[in-house]
Amino acid sequence: MKTFCILSAFALVGTCATPKYTARIQSIKDGIKLEDSALVINYANTISSKELSTHLYTFSSRDFEGRRVGEKGQKKAAEFLKSYYQNEGIKSPLGGDDYYQDIPKDFFSNGIKASENVLAYIEGSEKPEEIIVISAHLDHLGISDNGQINYGADDDGSGTVAIMEIAQAFNIAKKEGHGPKRSILFLHLTAEEIGKRGSEFYVNNPIFPLENTITDLNIDMIGRVDEAHKNNKNYIYLIGSDRLSKELHYISEKVNNTFFNIDLDYRFNAEREKNSYYTRSDHYNFASKGIPVIFYFNGEHNDYHQPTDTPDKIEYDLLEKRAKLIFATAWQIANQTKRLEVDATNPLLN
Repeated sequence: MKTFCILSAFALVGTCATPKYTARIQSIKDGIKLEDSALVINYANTISSKELSTHLYTFSSRDFEGRRVGEKGQKKAAEFLKSYYQNEGIKSPLGGDDYYQDIPKDFFSNGIKASENVLAYIEGSEKPEEIIVISAHLDHLGISDNGQINYGADDDGSGTVAIMEIAQAFNIAKKEGHGPKRSILFLHLTAEEIGKRGSEFYVNNPIFPLENTITDLNIDMIGRVDEAHKNNKNYIYLIGSDRLSKELHYISEKVNNTFFNIDLDYRFNAEREKNSYYTRSDHYNFASKGIPVIFYFNGEHNDYHQPTDTPDKIEYDLLEKRAKLIFATAWQIANQTKRLEVDATNPLLN
């Protein structure tokens, strides 16, 4: 497995190059024991390109009118997600039929209407108070001034449908007696396209205490291939995995190396990276609160923020494999014996 070694917080300068530090990092790696390897693959394999395609052709259809925040198409997208979770028997953390975290109009500006985050939840069997968030934004750009619909199939229809399939996989596991030990919140965020406002609202009004939120695995565009990888489609960009938790980074790598062998490209994780991707999607609002994150991303392409970002251009086998990686990473964090360590309090680093 080829890994691009452009890591922000691992720069081999100062103490990071000392034998003592190297030994501490090795101790973190050695402490990661993968949980339920056979079960992980069994349930990961319920994630299918066919179902991803079916969901995405609906979610990025003309009927949803580009899902502009607060508008009719975005409301329809939220209802689509709510209905999906209800049909799957996946509950809301809010109870009953209330799957929406309502965001009032006065939270926004420039005439943006009231909107909502959509939440679904699987309670942990042993440590339900500890929460893993898997997030993606449900909104997009809506209809352009010239009347063209911005379908947003990759941005972020791909992340949205990946969460739907990941949630279904965890729910199947739970029904068969293998539910996660920690709780998982499936969080579909609104208003990312106007400045990450849905995730901002969530972290300032959390459904679960932020101190109990272990990590946010954020998915924003994972269905396409960028120009840099046109000759190697077996890749995904990971951003932020090492910023707040070295353990999270090495869990991610071990899961991938064991099961998937996707090329993990860290070039956009570099400090002062010119595109500032680390700050540009919803994970950043969690990171700003000290919560470790991974941002999964395929990079920009010619259809980015264009009406031509349509579901026929998604590479569904690739989307499936990337979604399986995220599922298996979440499975490990949810089921390992000890809670994921943050570097600031990790005894191996302090």
